[in-house]
Amino acid sequence: MELKGIITPIITPMHDDESVNYDELKNQIERLIKGGVHGLFFFGTNGEAYILSREEKIKILETAVEAVKGRVPVYAGTGCVGTKDTIELSKAAEAVGVDVLSIISPYFAAISQDELITHYTAVAKQVKTPIVLYNIPARTGVNMAPATIGKLAEIDNIVGAKDSSGNFTNMLGYIEATKKRKDFAVLSGNDALILWCLIAGGKGGIAGCSNVYPENMVGIYENFVKGNMEQARFCQERIGALRSVFKYGNPNTVVKKAVKLLGYPVGECRAPFNSLSAEGMEALKKVIADYKQSDMR
Repeated sequence: MELKGIITPIITPMHDDESVNYDELKNQIERLIKGGVHGLFFFGTNGEAYILSREEKIKILETAVEAVKGRVPVYAGTGCVGTKDTIELSKAAEAVGVDVLSIISPYFAAISQDELITHYTAVAKQVKTPIVLYNIPARTGVNMAPATIGKLAEIDNIVGAKDSSGNFTNMLGYIEATKKRKDFAVLSGNDALILWCLIAGGKGGIAGCSNVYPENMVGIYENFVKGNMEQARFCQERIGALRSVFKYGNPNTVVKKAVKLLGYPVGECRAPFNSLSAEGMEALKKVIADYKQSDMR
């Protein structure tokens, strides 16, 4: 299986009582596949992985695998603070039948690069499913160095890395450190850098904005591979207005509210991570209205 394209870190729809809305989850899966996305990633930041129970995660994955029916790869975020818990959740996701494991680096307690290598090596030995490393230093407190990514890329079932550092130099370092392995995919976790990641030799992006406008985000990748750089750049730059609203609150909160403004009953993020200032909400409403007028999808 080739890791490539635009992979949606799908939001987790909620009812008003904050329970998971499985019917709407299936609806969003259909909507995103229809929009052309190349994969669905469950339990990223946009999926509120940080606040879902283990039982909820397993049920969501069971629902997802059944609903997707092999049409696109299913990625599951199974990273936990500890190695033992990460292995257990990864095995559970593997048993459900997901296609790829995305494993965030351990967080809260400080961790060294050597400890990162030991952690991921131990997890990789316990599963057969391909693993994508997930670097998001703003949330974990540690940046996975390019040399660390290069070392881990020597392990057969570690097949990619998502870089959400927002540091293009860091992403370039990942691409350079893994260039000897042709099947290793570097994916941008920052939506603003997807096209530049592709130009530099990366394979695509895990794009939160594709929850809102999947066809436009897919257009970045599809136009790039066709050599239509002008249109690829247009699609890339077009999301700037939506991303400008992120300054008012958590990006995943903004994304979920944006999907709700489009008319989908996805609910709010779980408290306390569910607020957006009145100024931010007005800005978001204006962006959505402007996009609607331009027929953005």
